[in-house]
Amino acid sequence: METVGSRFGGIPGGVPELKMPAFKLALVPVLLRPALTVALLGAIESLLSAVVADRMGKDQHNPNTELVAQGIANIASPMFGGLPATGALARTATNIRSGAKSPVAGMTHAITLLIVLLSAAPLARFIPMPVLAAILLTVSWNMGEWHEIPKVLRLTKTDISVWIVTFALTVLADLTLAVEVGMVLAALTFIRRVAVTTTVSEATRDYVESGRPHILQDKSIPDYVAIFRIHGPFLFGTTDKIATLTENVDRLPPIVIIRLRNMTAIDGTGLRALEEVGDRLRESGRTLLLCGAREQPSAVMQQAGFHEHIGDSNICPNIAAALTRAAEVIGTRAA
Repeated sequence: METVGSRFGGIPGGVPELKMPAFKLALVPVLLRPALTVALLGAIESLLSAVVADRMGKDQHNPNTELVAQGIANIASPMFGGLPATGALARTATNIRSGAKSPVAGMTHAITLLIVLLSAAPLARFIPMPVLAAILLTVSWNMGEWHEIPKVLRLTKTDISVWIVTFALTVLADLTLAVEVGMVLAALTFIRRVAVTTTVSEATRDYVESGRPHILQDKSIPDYVAIFRIHGPFLFGTTDKIATLTENVDRLPPIVIIRLRNMTAIDGTGLRALEEVGDRLRESGRTLLLCGAREQPSAVMQQAGFHEHIGDSNICPNIAAALTRAAEVIGTRAA
């Protein structure tokens, strides 16, 4: 049976020596594009790992902290003969499924690897390759989040097409190409949605009257209600802004209303972010109400079956109806 030793020659033991890399100006033009590709892929992979960790551990990461730490590590790593490193989906998922709750778990993992490297590296050559393959297949299957695929297939044709192309390239080609193509397609989709949902229209008397149920100036906001709004397109790359809503969830009143009157567009990532907000609020004993969704967001939410996630009665046509619904929820709780 093939082992790590017979396939790769084992794992060297001991601490690598510090060596300063040689700088050659002539290689800069040659290596610039691959370096940028690796840096972009590393950043995406790490942020993707962090997003998966957030969903599994119900936490919220800081993207700047993740990328700065990764940059520092990748600057120091080559000095010890290392390769560029990223956050790893497999190890992150395994860590959380094993009960990890804080960054101490990652630090413990690193220290354990260091101890293994210093004391047990010669023994690693006896590990059978099928054992490693079985572990990787099990971890990959568990972190696949296959239950999300039916949700993706209920989105718009554009979102489904981007997902299928990226998924196919990941399997048939390689992850680097899949990420590059997926990012380009997602960016083009973003531009198209912004362009399609941008309108210029006359402010007629009917338009003014139709907007009255949406304004807050003449409404009485009770103490048991907190109102937030989303302004502009709520697409990939912008959904992290809603994290401010749940950062101090314990301080929120029983009813949270999100106004979608000024949200011009939404995609699958935006829907997922709203679902996560609804889940966080429900787990804390609170109720989420949405109101005033425009044509494109309303159509996408209906096609994706979003109403099933928070309830038909909790999606209201305007803020006036949302306040009425909030009073009903509070009355039901009191009863």
